[in-house]
Amino acid sequence: MPLVIVPTPIGNLEDITLRGLRALREADVIACEDTRHTLKLLNHYEIKKPLLSCHEHNEAERVSSIMQRLKNGENIALVSDAGTPGLSDPGGVIVKAAIEQGLPCDVLPGANALLPALLMSGLGMESFMFIGFLKGKTEEKKSRLKEIKDVKEILVFYISPHRLIKELEIMASVLGDRKASLVREISKIHQETVRGTLLTFKDILTEDKIRGEFVCVTEGNEENTDSCDDSIWMEEAKRMTFSGESTKNVANLLSIKYCIQRNRIKRYILENCAEEVK
Repeated sequence: MPLVIVPTPIGNLEDITLRGLRALREADVIACEDTRHTLKLLNHYEIKKPLLSCHEHNEAERVSSIMQRLKNGENIALVSDAGTPGLSDPGGVIVKAAIEQGLPCDVLPGANALLPALLMSGLGMESFMFIGFLKGKTEEKKSRLKEIKDVKEILVFYISPHRLIKELEIMASVLGDRKASLVREISKIHQETVRGTLLTFKDILTEDKIRGEFVCVTEGNEENTDSCDDSIWMEEAKRMTFSGESTKNVANLLSIKYCIQRNRIKRYILENCAEEVK
């Protein structure tokens, strides 16, 4: 029987899907990050199931027993405290093991903090890179930021409240004081989005607002957006368009090849190739 990964609400208990509730009700056992936290959700929906703790400190040890239970035909639902297991949460090790052993595995769509924060940032949705929590000490974090500082895609970070101001300063020291948004308490009563730049947030945020988990969305490195010679991709765009390729396909292919925004390529084709194609 399958391992089913069930996203759970990140704040509002109503943010769980009907399929998610059915998976929990049909499970023989529920593997969860914190049994006390998961019990609140189960009690709310009057679901009574055995719970198996599976968190970052014991996940590796739980793998063999969970794999054996799956082989024995048990239905196992895997949840984290909030959101989708494996997405900056425990769960990834178990999913990987099930796939490697050829055991059935299903991931249900559902709640996460990433996409709402990305949309509410106002910075765009065309292309982004999910970073999650920066790991390690200051120098390790700076090293990771240096690896991605030239990326033109929007960057999405998770930040704990007690590290917020220090983390923003570290990010600004490497990435520069770029546009960003901070979203906190997603789906909860005190949900809030603050927009500004990495360095201005410390002047905007009062102590009473530095509570709950934060999602920080920053713009990409705009300086690198047009790093290649424009004439090269423009010529190729013309050639592909005149050969019959659709504007969408040309934009998708060249945006990847030359690291250029798709909308810019589409605009160029519409302004410079439309008449000749007709």
